Amino acid sequence: MRWAALGVVYVVWGSTYLAIKFTIETMPPLLSGGLRFLVAGVVLTLVVGRRMRMTWPQVGTGVLLGLLLPAWGNGLVVVAEQSVASGLAALMVASVPLYVVVMRRVGGERPPAVTYVGVVVGLVGLGVLLLHDVGGSTWWGPWLVLLSAFGWALGTYLSGRLPVPANPFALSAVEMVAGGVALTVVGLASGERLDVTAVSARSWTAWGYLVVFGSLLAFSSYVYVLGQLPVSTVATYAYVNPVIAVLLGVWLADERFGAVQLAGGLLVVVAVVLVVRAERKCRTPVGTSEPCRT
Repeated sequence: MRWAALGVVYVVWGSTYLAIKFTIETMPPLLSGGLRFLVAGVVLTLVVGRRMRMTWPQVGTGVLLGLLLPAWGNGLVVVAEQSVASGLAALMVASVPLYVVVMRRVGGERPPAVTYVGVVVGLVGLGVLLLHDVGGSTWWGPWLVLLSAFGWALGTYLSGRLPVPANPFALSAVEMVAGGVALTVVGLASGERLDVTAVSARSWTAWGYLVVFGSLLAFSSYVYVLGQLPVSTVATYAYVNPVIAVLLGVWLADERFGAVQLAGGLLVVVAVVLVVRAERKCRTPVGTSEPCRT
C-alpha cells in the first residue's frame, strides 16, 4: 500500500506542473491554488467524517503543515510559473531532497553516505535533463521556486516530529483547508479577483484535475507515505516528477526529447535507486552519534 501511494505521488505530481501552467493561463495564480486546496480539503473532510477526531496539538500540526506545504510550497510554485517554464520549476523543486538531508543532519541524524551520493547524482541528472529549459524566466522566478522548495522540505521534515492523528487523511484534510484559506486570503489581499466568465475551458479542466488528482489523490497519498517511509525515500518523488513532466511535454506540447534528456533521465533513475536502497537498509534515530553502516 505504501509503495503504491508513493507511486501515485511519483506519477500524478509529475503531471501537475503542466496542469498548473494551463490553469493560470486564465485564472489568477493564488486564488486558483487557494480554491483548489480549499475545495479538496472540504471534500476530504466530508469523506473522512467522524474519523476527523483530533486533539488540539494535532490540529495545530495540520495547520502548520498546511501553511508550509500547500500554501508556501505549492503557492510559490504557482506564482513562479507565471514566468518560469514548468520544466524548470520541476528542476528547482528537485532541491527538496537536498534540503531534507541537510535538515536531518542539523537535527542530529546521520544519513548514510549513499544518501548524499544519491542526492548529488539526482541533482546532476536533473540539471542535464532540463539544461535547455532555463531561458525565458524572470530573474526572480527560479529563486521563488527554490524558496518554495525550502518550505516544502521543512514541512516534510517536521511532519515526522510533530503530533499527528492516527488517520492520515484527517491530517491531509486539515492541511489542505488551512493552506487553501491562507492562499485565498493572500490572493484577495493582493488584489486578485476571479472572473469565472473569463476562464477558458482548458483552465477549468486543468484546475479540476489539480483538485481531484493533484490534491485529493496525490497530496493525501503524500501525507500517508510520510508516516510510512523514511523522509529521504519519500523525497525522491522530486527526482521522478521532472521526468514525467518532460514526457508529458513531448506528448502534449510537442517538445523534443533527445539524447541529452535521455542521459539526464537515466541519472535520475540511478539516484532514486541509490537513495531508496540506502534508506531501506538503514535509519539512524535522532540524537544517535553513530553513522549508519550499510
